[in-house]
Amino acid sequence: MFFHNILGLFSNDLAIDLGTANTLVYVKGKGIVCDEPSVVVIRKDNKKTVAVGAEAKRMLGKTPSNIMAIRPMKDGVIADFDATGEMLKYFIKKVHNRRSFVSPRVIVGVPSGITQVEQRAVKDAAEASGAREVYLLEEPMAAAIGVGLPVGEPSGNMIVDIGGGTTDVAVISLDGVVYSKAVRVGGDKMDESIMAYIKRRYNLMIGETTTEMIKIGIGSACDAGVAEKKMMDIKGRDLISGIPKTITINEDEIREALSEPINIILETIKVALENTPPELAADIVDRGIVLAGGGALLRGIDVLIKQETSLPVIVAENPLTAVVMGVGKMLDELEMLRRIAIT
Repeated sequence: MFFHNILGLFSNDLAIDLGTANTLVYVKGKGIVCDEPSVVVIRKDNKKTVAVGAEAKRMLGKTPSNIMAIRPMKDGVIADFDATGEMLKYFIKKVHNRRSFVSPRVIVGVPSGITQVEQRAVKDAAEASGAREVYLLEEPMAAAIGVGLPVGEPSGNMIVDIGGGTTDVAVISLDGVVYSKAVRVGGDKMDESIMAYIKRRYNLMIGETTTEMIKIGIGSACDAGVAEKKMMDIKGRDLISGIPKTITINEDEIREALSEPINIILETIKVALENTPPELAADIVDRGIVLAGGGALLRGIDVLIKQETSLPVIVAENPLTAVVMGVGKMLDELEMLRRIAIT
């Protein structure tokens, strides 16, 4: 224990947003030093890691039979324990400049609906990667701190964190979560909906990378009322002839494809508002709903939520980094961290 504390003096304490789509690492005193996709490529025969992060993502859908590309996080939690361990080891080593003898204190952001078994898995993976102490912090709380909401005040703050695997909706007051609801719907479900729609409508099979490009390029949550519709040429494999071909799609079709996951997110927000105590609901009318996470960047999603709830909706300045910034701030406020961390 004493030895651990001594090593702590030389370590770079880390905050990690272990996301389904991307993993971000924040180092005390330096800020965000790592933002890479949560992908690991391993060899099937000897389970050796070939690549992690950005390099691994470029290999998605393009690997030969003896190599496998894995996304170890599914729906915001660990789906493949070994691959997650390898990924964390890689990120911690990269950040620590190979000073592997130094044990960092690590704070990890996790979805609010996480089970005790899933919490244990995250802690074990972080400890196996060389962490000295591991704290878990709920992502909506971290996102609220990251975007600068006054979470310590006796007033209602509503945050909607739309990530890759989960959407977390929480009402926060006095350093605590008054009500939270997490649904396993996020950017990945949106991608799956686009893929299924194109397969059903055009008999065309497209890959993950193409689907993500479509979502970012012409995806939208509501009609902007512009006469000129955005179009995009996409390439894939024809399911009938088996031959590669190109088709042109427009934003209306993609909006139709995205309607199901977006409606689930809207429903979750409405349920959270129904369960908010009246005094805090009054604060939300004044302050509005804050959107964070990658899904907040979907065009028109703020406008749609505003239409459906009649409340002000604000998109965070940097929605992608909200969680990791919030978790990072806790490295300097250990007293507050011990109060709000998942015990």
